[in-house]
Amino acid sequence: MADHPNTKRKTRVALLSVFSNTILVVLKLVVGLIIGSVSIISEAIHSGIDLLAAVIAFLAVKISGQPADSEHPFGHGKYENISGAIEAVLIFAAAIWILHESYNKLMNPKPLELAGMGVVIMLISAIANAFVSQMLFKVGNDTESIALTADAWHLRTDVYTCLGVMFGLGVIWLGKLFIPGLNLSWIDPVAAIFVAILITKAAWDLTADSVKDLLDTSLSTSEEELIRSHIKDISPPVRGFHGLKTRKAGGHRFVEFHLMFDPDLSIKESHSISDKLEALIQEHFPASNVTIHMEPCDDICDVECVSGCMAPDKQKKKEQA
Repeated sequence: MADHPNTKRKTRVALLSVFSNTILVVLKLVVGLIIGSVSIISEAIHSGIDLLAAVIAFLAVKISGQPADSEHPFGHGKYENISGAIEAVLIFAAAIWILHESYNKLMNPKPLELAGMGVVIMLISAIANAFVSQMLFKVGNDTESIALTADAWHLRTDVYTCLGVMFGLGVIWLGKLFIPGLNLSWIDPVAAIFVAILITKAAWDLTADSVKDLLDTSLSTSEEELIRSHIKDISPPVRGFHGLKTRKAGGHRFVEFHLMFDPDLSIKESHSISDKLEALIQEHFPASNVTIHMEPCDDICDVECVSGCMAPDKQKKKEQA
């Protein structure tokens, strides 16, 4: 099940995210402490969470790319889902901390110096994260990596929050230049609150996506319909199917169903058709494990079997009924 080219590609872009976030954490923290901006410090904390998330994503894609073994016969794909869930918890924690610090700053406002420096560092951060997140989204979508997609959302959210903080600091900076007596220090903690709200929304969406696959939720309706259409395309001598079960772990899909054959068909012929159908499904879903149970059709149909019946004579009887 391991896809070595994809694993290498995912690992490279995950390392890029680690490197980028490390630099941004240091820059934001230094500038935030120098000018005393809670919004920039909150962004430094946000980027620190991004850095931790990037490290988790890097480890997740390394482990998930390992082939199945005796202890993990279904592979290691769910490590990516666990990674996404952990990242979501970290974002929630960061949002709570930012809200706490912003409230304290609103209650005890302090003048903000060198706001222009903050504008510059936020612009640099927004550009860097926009570039890295776009790469993460591309590789994450191409390889269906929940860990990389989660990391991409971390950075994409950081782009929006950086722009929000940059706008707030820009207003303070221009206010000091043109209206020196006007107190605009409240804008800084308000911008930080805006950061917290945005990243909380991202954490909620990420939690839903990660937990869904951990709970073995079925594939989407469109994906299951595609699988059904492939099955129906090979009749006859396939006379029907039933018991379709699907789930996903990381970028790997698992598909299982019973395939009903003409009882006079040899095992060799039945197996050949099953192999052909498996190849058709894997053509659309390359990282998939397809299990087909071959059964002879005895013309005794229960409710579940009738729903997937493809025998012409049975179809006529259903229409007449």
